[in-house]
Amino acid sequence: MHISDSQKWLLLAAVVLLGWLLVALSPILSPFLTAILLAYLGDPLVDRLESWKVSRTNGVIITFLVLTLVIVLSVLLIIPAVLQQIEHLINNIPVIANWITTVAVPYLESQLDIDLIEYDWAELTQNLDWAATSNVVKTILSNVTQSSFAVLGAIGNLVLVPVVTFYLLRDWDLLVERLAELMPRYYIGTISGVASECHEMLGAFFRGQLLVMAAQGVMYSVGLMLIGLDLGLLIGMLAGLVSIVPYLGSIVGISAGLIAAFFQFGDWVHLLLVLAVFGIGQALEGTVLTPKLVGDRIGLHPVAVIFAVLAGGQLFGFVGILLALPAAAVLNVLLRRIHNSYRGSSLYGQAAKAVVEPQDEQTDIASPAEPTEKPEE
Repeated sequence: MHISDSQKWLLLAAVVLLGWLLVALSPILSPFLTAILLAYLGDPLVDRLESWKVSRTNGVIITFLVLTLVIVLSVLLIIPAVLQQIEHLINNIPVIANWITTVAVPYLESQLDIDLIEYDWAELTQNLDWAATSNVVKTILSNVTQSSFAVLGAIGNLVLVPVVTFYLLRDWDLLVERLAELMPRYYIGTISGVASECHEMLGAFFRGQLLVMAAQGVMYSVGLMLIGLDLGLLIGMLAGLVSIVPYLGSIVGISAGLIAAFFQFGDWVHLLLVLAVFGIGQALEGTVLTPKLVGDRIGLHPVAVIFAVLAGGQLFGFVGILLALPAAAVLNVLLRRIHNSYRGSSLYGQAAKAVVEPQDEQTDIASPAEPTEKPEE
């Protein structure tokens, strides 16, 4: 099937129009994209309930209640505790600055026999209004509430997201089927293959890696709080969040945990306990969490995830962050297919043949010399 020039221009115009619409409508797309993401995450649970003879509507209600419960518990329990520990950390910054000035800097100067760059930490701690800094969240909220339009928009999004999520969950399979019917029949095989690979990649990330990150955050937080660390929840959640990059979560968590334990307890026992918490967490992640939740599926590379999220946020704001991972998955699949096509093309084959041919010519030239050596033996 040959695509005419007019069809190519029509396809290009459609892509440009879609990009323009995303940019123009970005202020109102956030709740819809959030709802699409929640529906995508919840659809496998609905399908599983359907396999257990539960109707689609009842399965959506159960899944919707589970998602709502998780979000509500996160907002009511975890976020206030994390904000409280952030305030605790900010209030302890003057103590850390005083230790650096009176203990760390003199020790390093005596050991290294050098004069470190003098910095008046005491003046810094006096100039900073730590009480105002600790209430930074309250300040932000007060500034937001000054705009009634922003408040109405936030309330509208809070109402719109669950409503759109419910209807998308109920009709998810139907919507996917309708989209498949709109695809050109000649390319349906290729499009289905690309969509299947993107789905597998995103599923490996969202339903696999994110669950591993959440489980690690819970394990680290519980372990650090059990040993009595005041900032255990904050450090544990931070370690789980940055564990999207292999080993980075452990490095960040161990470093922050050791520093917090040193300033809070000042003994070797709690430092060893912090190391034990992360050691056990890493062992469970490698032997239980990743094999069970992710398995052998290939997800997005951590560096690709970081770059996609940062680039999307820089270009399109919050909407770009929501679209970053799906776009990265599609781009990854397309690049893989282009690479495979190149490896199977005549261009790649001719290049490989050009490298092999000189070696064959050398062996052919060298082989006639062998019979001339035999009479000498």
